[in-house]
Amino acid sequence: MFKWLKNNFRPITRTTLVLIYMVIIAGALVRMTGSGMGCPDWPKCFGYYIPPTEEAQLLWHPDKAYEKGQIVIREEALLVAKADFTTSDQFSTDNWAPYTKHDYAVFNPSHTWTEYINRLFGALAGLATLFMAVASFAFRKKNKTVTLLSWLAVFGMGFQAWLGATVVYSVLAPVKITIHMVMALAIVALVLYILHITRNKKTAYKVSTLFTNLVWLALILTVIQVVLGTQVRQFVDDQAKLLGDTARAVWLNNPDLTFYIHRSFSILVLVVNIFLLILNRKRQLHYSRLNWIMILIGIEILSGIAMAYFDFPFASQPIHLVIASVLFGVQFYLLLDTRHAAKSL
Repeated sequence: MFKWLKNNFRPITRTTLVLIYMVIIAGALVRMTGSGMGCPDWPKCFGYYIPPTEEAQLLWHPDKAYEKGQIVIREEALLVAKADFTTSDQFSTDNWAPYTKHDYAVFNPSHTWTEYINRLFGALAGLATLFMAVASFAFRKKNKTVTLLSWLAVFGMGFQAWLGATVVYSVLAPVKITIHMVMALAIVALVLYILHITRNKKTAYKVSTLFTNLVWLALILTVIQVVLGTQVRQFVDDQAKLLGDTARAVWLNNPDLTFYIHRSFSILVLVVNIFLLILNRKRQLHYSRLNWIMILIGIEILSGIAMAYFDFPFASQPIHLVIASVLFGVQFYLLLDTRHAAKSL
């Protein structure tokens, strides 16, 4: 059994990584569609494991059986069933308690199911991470680091789930959304590191301290860009709510300072990575991942231009976010390659 787990550990870990990125994609779609409050509670949705499909299911009805924790919308407020009971002909407040986490009481079936699917991907990624951690016991004697890091990833996913709950309960507070995104990148980095230390392939990479330091700089700049990007996105979301979806052309007419910093940093990110590309070729360091990094940066810039100058075309926002997270992953793995090359001397 342990031999099978060890032989298949890397495929299991790669599957886990893909599922984590699927959660990031689903989260980006949630933001694009404004579905973050589609489920007002956590981990259930309106108190159900499978959420309703129409508002009538969330209205109070006579002679209906309710389970403890199920939610109804009544007089523009959320009420939670105190215990299992069946309603009578008349509504009674004795069986219900006000929902106190927040006062958001809107049901939109599209938003609800978009958010619910996001949570399903999160649960699937969590199970995959747990399976990876169980499989890591195959390394417990020869490489305990793999086992420790794999279980750290499990705890990281649990913490991330808790963060997701706080985002909902805060009614999508910008700071908590940013922390949620940064934590997702941290989990990606952890799983990539596990993949890196369990590989058997030898590489022909050459060592360059200047190159490694610049990769560090490029990675830090990317993280800063992601943080700034979440703040810009919040400004855009606020403008969309204020002006309406049909006013996309004026969402960025009066942007705040964060937008200009984010735009200027993109130039710096491009310059640093171009210098890395030149250095890689000039010194023949053989880091082919840089080609993918440049492609990803190109997509990032084009999607950013599309949003700023072409009135936020469909899917440009989630593409911008997802590509940024993929860029972070490739840059982080490049950093691991440079460190491995230095240790191989």
